[in-house]
Amino acid sequence: MSNECQIEHKKEIMAVHDTMDILNGKWKISIISSICYHNKRRFTDILNDVNGISNKMLSKELKELEINKLIKRIVLDTQPVTIHYQLTEYGLTLKTIINDLAEWGIKHRKVIIEG
Repeated sequence: MSNECQIEHKKEIMAVHDTMDILNGKWKISIISSICYHNKRRFTDILNDVNGISNKMLSKELKELEINKLIKRIVLDTQPVTIHYQLTEYGLTLKTIINDLAEWGIKHRKVIIEG
């Protein structure tokens, strides 16, 4: 393998590492999926979609996703106040990855069950 090729792969591996650093943990991909598949989600909707997550953890993860500009928090002036979470334009760039992960997960489950 050429030195140029090794350097390019090192960049790619580092890029994967950076991506996983942002999307790390047990919950972020599931939270993003919930919002992605439904366009807008309320806190309780996400809580119901993501099995096993606590209120406190969901709140923490939503804040981190917001800091990383993947989701936005929309406060509606209703009585009582309604809050929706939505993917940002930047967050929408993850839609292909989410769909690929779902497709792979379905195939993997078949391989494991049938194999």
